[in-house]
Amino acid sequence: MLQDIATTENGYKLFIERIAASKLVWGLKDKQGWANSTSNENDEISVIPFWSDRAYAKACATNEWKGYVPTQIPLAEFLESWCVEMANEEVLAGVNWDANMFGNESNALNLALDILNQLTTINSAIAFLNYKSINEFITEANESIG
Repeated sequence: MLQDIATTENGYKLFIERIAASKLVWGLKDKQGWANSTSNENDEISVIPFWSDRAYAKACATNEWKGYVPTQIPLAEFLESWCVEMANEEVLAGVNWDANMFGNESNALNLALDILNQLTTINSAIAFLNYKSINEFITEANESIG
C-alpha cells in the first residue's frame, strides 16, 4: 500500500509540474462527452480524470473508455471553468490515473490552488477571463474553501 501512495503522490506532483509548464491538461472525450468514473473510495462521488500528457490519457482509452480520444484543455480554461464548476458540483478530479484507474482523486479547488501556486513558483504568467491575476484567483479559491 505504501508503494501505491508514493506512486499516487508522485503522479500528482508530476501532473502539477507538467501542466504548469505546458499550460495544457488532457482528458478523454468521445461523441457523448468526457470520460468520468466513480471514486475508488465512494461509489456515490463522481470523478473526472485528467492527465498531464497525451500519452498517459491515451493509455487509459481502453475497456469502458475504448473509443475515447485524448483531448487537450487549455490550462486557463481548466482552472476557471472545469475546477470551479467541479468544486461547485462536488466532483473530484482524477489526476494522472494509470490504465488500472488508479491514481489521485483530488478536490478540484485544492488542485487548482496547487497549480496556481506552481505557476507562481515558476514565475509563469497566465491570462484568465474572470480573474485579473493568479493572486486574485488564489485569494478567491482560498475563500471558497475556507
